[in-house]
Amino acid sequence: MRSESAEAYFSSARPRVLAHRGLAVEAPENTLLAFAHALALGVDHVETDVHASRDGVAIVSHDPDLDRVAGLAGRVSELTAAQLQGIDLGEGQGFATLAEALEAFPDARFNIDLKSMDTVAPAVDAVRQTRAQDRVLLTSFSERRRAAALKLLPDVATSASGPRLAAALLAARLGVVPLVRRALDGIHAVQIPLRAAGLETTASPLLRAFHAAGVEVHVWTINDPAVMAALLDRGVDGIVTDRADLAMTLVRERDPDR
Repeated sequence: MRSESAEAYFSSARPRVLAHRGLAVEAPENTLLAFAHALALGVDHVETDVHASRDGVAIVSHDPDLDRVAGLAGRVSELTAAQLQGIDLGEGQGFATLAEALEAFPDARFNIDLKSMDTVAPAVDAVRQTRAQDRVLLTSFSERRRAAALKLLPDVATSASGPRLAAALLAARLGVVPLVRRALDGIHAVQIPLRAAGLETTASPLLRAFHAAGVEVHVWTINDPAVMAALLDRGVDGIVTDRADLAMTLVRERDPDR
């Protein structure tokens, strides 16, 4: 059964478009500008990632280091939040704190991947500080990190970690829905690639098993509109994409009321 916070997170219309790191076509990824561009399209959900700064602040960043996005040596964890905010990522953007992002977009829902154990407490603090429990999903590939976050914020929405997903996939492949439910107890969504552990994760029997277990299915990272359309036809609930612009065009072609 979903908590009130989880119900609120999933209360918008399906199918869901989850803007992967915002919309980075004309903005640096995972910046306030990228989030603004995605949300301006009518997207409800933003997918993002957080690491902890040296002074224990949750920082929006996919990578632990600065090389790819900033061309600098060093790691997010080696700098303070103020230092990270001052780094030029392009288009006038610096690294944002999670609290800044939640405050800047008070109507947006954030799907937050906790990238390290030292990020859990700062991320929870940011959610509490901004009173955003009803519009965040906290998750991690690590079950230890995911469980630690849910211990601190037990009512928020969450998706399956790697180990929980692996167990659910095996049970779904065997067609044993009670075991799928057990593997996904307390989970609200599975967020999956097209293939995992040699399986086509969106095969119809697997989707039926996941849905019978009461969870949504979100597939990442899909940037081809033809693949998006095929997945929606198959019954997935959400598309995680770098191209929220293309995804929203497709969704509105299928449902003009969106």
